[in-house]
Amino acid sequence: MTDNLQHIRQVMDEADCLHDQEEVEACIGRVAREITTALHDRNPVVFCVMNGGLIFSGQLLTRLNFPLEQSYLHATRYRNQTRGGDLFWKAKPEVSFIDRDVLIVDDILDEGHTLMAIIDFCRHAGARSVYTAVLLDKQHGRKADPAFKADFVGIECADRYVFGYGMDYKGYWRNAPGIYAVKGM
Repeated sequence: MTDNLQHIRQVMDEADCLHDQEEVEACIGRVAREITTALHDRNPVVFCVMNGGLIFSGQLLTRLNFPLEQSYLHATRYRNQTRGGDLFWKAKPEVSFIDRDVLIVDDILDEGHTLMAIIDFCRHAGARSVYTAVLLDKQHGRKADPAFKADFVGIECADRYVFGYGMDYKGYWRNAPGIYAVKGM
């Protein structure tokens, strides 16, 4: 346990800060303004994708000054495997979104498999429209669908192993006050 914590601390000590707290908060403010312009009169249901979307969602929601319902969902494709399969719900949405506009808030758009599966689920379950907001959009050529883009993006980031603001390194540093990359990754 002590060796693991030493390693976790070392990762942070050696990490590259890609985007500091001030920059991230400015991007969250910009995304909030874009969402407000698009959805202020739509009475959306806003779903936070757990666990990664928690910090971004919490900071974003306080900047959306219009009526909305907020809930969460927790879905995965991995179920303790290294390769993704079908979408598995750890916690399904509890708020009805039939004939409603839905905003899905997540930490990162990496390859996009899970986010696209959540969107499909919402559409098939009766959502009028589904929007997505991500704090980071990782830039690489491994997207599940190269044409898929989030509707609202805080920061486009390099193809590195990133953590902070909800993203983790082996379960740690979701609480880091910036976006960091593991040294050499």
